[in-house]
Amino acid sequence: MSLTHFVLEHAPELQQKIVRRNIRDVVAGKIAILIASGIFKIGDDLPSERDLAAALQVSRESVRGGIQILAARGLLAVVHGSRTRVVSDEVGAEFKQMREPRLVNSYGLDDIHGARLLVERTVVGAAAARMDDETLRFLRESLKAQRGAMDDPVRFLISDREFHLAVYRACGNPALGDFVADLYAYMMENRCRAVAEPGAIARSVGDHEAIVAALERRDADATIAAFETHLDRIYRTTRDVVARTGTPAGANGI
Repeated sequence: MSLTHFVLEHAPELQQKIVRRNIRDVVAGKIAILIASGIFKIGDDLPSERDLAAALQVSRESVRGGIQILAARGLLAVVHGSRTRVVSDEVGAEFKQMREPRLVNSYGLDDIHGARLLVERTVVGAAAARMDDETLRFLRESLKAQRGAMDDPVRFLISDREFHLAVYRACGNPALGDFVADLYAYMMENRCRAVAEPGAIARSVGDHEAIVAALERRDADATIAAFETHLDRIYRTTRDVVARTGTPAGANGI
């Protein structure tokens, strides 16, 4: 049998294998970025495959494949009968986004907040105008995962990141979407502390519900207003954590 005939005969099977492999690579990249941003630290256990699959909205098989990729690169340790653990934060260049989180973290909190307000108004307004049913479905499923993580800040932040990135990508300008995603990653370790405060996750989920409601109406003004409320909450709670813990807030302080 010639190579051409083999490919044609097995095309559906080959395509399925390629798709599964690509999804595993995507999942590996998402987990690696969570490590690079500080949501997962060395010594932390990952959530269960089921919880990760719900947060990332992929299959458990894809999560398992992504974990295997990172374990082969020495970032994760998989022990039978125990949770998968982070053993290194040396994330390779193939998993890094446009800028490393540590570079974003070199800016002051006020500067990042101002930049997010300025840029995200444009991004989320455009996203509202271009919103499609598939993205709305994704956002609704993300809200379900967030409601199921009310007592787990790490699981919530995984879903929170996916929620924000989905909205940013919907703006139709990949460069702007990636830029705002970089700003989102600012001082993520302090965000982990902030969402661990009593009632913090519930308030953020309420913000997200208002955002989705505005996006469902394709109402750009309402979407921008809902995001401004949410960004103000992020700013204030991060500022409070920095003030309470004495953690430096970038090069310029708070």
